[in-house]
Amino acid sequence: MKFESEFDTDNLATAQAVVAKRYAHGEWQESPDRIAEEVPLALIYNGIAHAVMLGTPADLADFALGFSLTEGLIREAKHLRDMEVVVSELGLEIYIDIAAESFHGFKASRRQMAGRTGCGLCGQETLQQAIRPIPKIGKKLRIQPDALERALNQLPDWQTLHQTTGGVHAAAWADAEGNIQYLREDVGRHNALDKLLGALFKNQVNTQQGFLLLTSRASHELVYKAAFAGIELIAAVSAPTSLALQHAQEAGLTLVGWVRKGGFSVYSGRERF
Repeated sequence: MKFESEFDTDNLATAQAVVAKRYAHGEWQESPDRIAEEVPLALIYNGIAHAVMLGTPADLADFALGFSLTEGLIREAKHLRDMEVVVSELGLEIYIDIAAESFHGFKASRRQMAGRTGCGLCGQETLQQAIRPIPKIGKKLRIQPDALERALNQLPDWQTLHQTTGGVHAAAWADAEGNIQYLREDVGRHNALDKLLGALFKNQVNTQQGFLLLTSRASHELVYKAAFAGIELIAAVSAPTSLALQHAQEAGLTLVGWVRKGGFSVYSGRERF
């Protein structure tokens, strides 16, 4: 599959320069700072408005592809044929052209969503919509424990927007030895993962030959998206939720939390180490 977009997001600012009043050591001072951009992203499929998410205006082609696949709006990556981004006073409108094979199913199941930052279930009308059956994954991955720390040590060099603003999440893909290959950032953790998965789908990465490293907690929606992509191991720097653990066990996925220098906690799938 080859996915291309003529839209270039390099001209969109991902950080805004501000001046804060900082109180330190008993004194007030002006403190120049940079904060992450957070803008409404309206996703419009074949002319039909579907969702509004709040996110960082970077890697939007990856975001469109990853979101469309993991939300079940298209069946195959090649069904996303084109996209165009229009800048308005209120935010960005992402016009996505999908193939007829997926559009029929999209119209039958579409829902309107108003998404808060990083919200994974906003706009769902029923419990059946909110908690979807989770895919079963393969059992090919085997890694050494020190691969997780190796990836963790590489994170700062890849998190360029976080270095500038300190206010974004990251989702990284590392090979089985723990070398980071791809990383995407966003104010929303779900958006960061959608962007990363879009990059993996676009580049036809074998998702059974590496693992996912998250700078956030491991929630159900992140586990679902990873399982959809066939990823066998999620490592998060924070804790998992109970629903994330339940669905990781159902999928057969290795779920790791509290990744730190010197150790981590395995909640499911210990056999992959």
